[in-house]
Amino acid sequence: MESSEKSNRLFNTDLLRSFVAVIDARSFTAASRHLNSTQSTTSQKIMRLEEAAGVRLVDRGRDGITPTEAGARLLGYARRILALNDEAAAVMSGAARAITLRLGLPEDFASGRVTRALADFIRQHPNTKLEVTSGLSRDLNRAYLQGELDLVLVKQHRGEARGAMHWPEPLAWFQGAGHALDECDPLPLVAFPSNGLYRTQMTAALDSAGRRWRLVYTSSSLAGLLSAIDAGLGISLLPRRVVGLGLDEIPSLPNVDAMEIAIHQADPNTPFVSEIVQILADAVGK
Repeated sequence: MESSEKSNRLFNTDLLRSFVAVIDARSFTAASRHLNSTQSTTSQKIMRLEEAAGVRLVDRGRDGITPTEAGARLLGYARRILALNDEAAAVMSGAARAITLRLGLPEDFASGRVTRALADFIRQHPNTKLEVTSGLSRDLNRAYLQGELDLVLVKQHRGEARGAMHWPEPLAWFQGAGHALDECDPLPLVAFPSNGLYRTQMTAALDSAGRRWRLVYTSSSLAGLLSAIDAGLGISLLPRRVVGLGLDEIPSLPNVDAMEIAIHQADPNTPFVSEIVQILADAVGK
């Protein structure tokens, strides 16, 4: 009987939801705001979960709250349990027939494995409507802040806004294979439109290094930028993640601090949101 009660306490969804929130926010304070709770209540729930599990689940360090080895193992199960719980609640209440999720994605994520995973989600939840908007991160973030999107994956400056989850986005300089454009004076640049991501960092880094530059090509499309770089029109500062074969990295140009990828969600209790967040997290982590 004692073993059965311990198992039930371990998989208590309220405790698991607090655990996931603390790990994602890396802070008891931020997680408590996210949960509309108090820091002491959230801390007590983590302690109850640790007591039920019989192991320590979180570490408190200078970089915030991180999962222990046991906590990392539990985290994946917790997300799956919460997703299934939310789905069951939605189906039983009839909410699944009326749910519309509005998702915003940058262009480089709105294809490939993310699209396939979202298609699988729709097949599994045919009564849930998923509206996906693709665009520049600044436009997606503006729409999210105006309440036009429920969930967004965006690129942002590190620490700009605390998201539900976030990852570093290392940047590097690239040019087309066989094009020694880094030797040009001024440097020909390929960039997103004014105020677009990476453009300010790119020109500021060159100005600080005393390198002259000129803008030769502008596009709001990542595919357009990659095509221009490959053709030898100019060089650009881009995430290493999005650059495939055919482009050469330029190590001689100044280093630029990494950006970050963040997931922002309006209401974590909306049915199926946790499943979409996991799909996005899997895509970023690969």
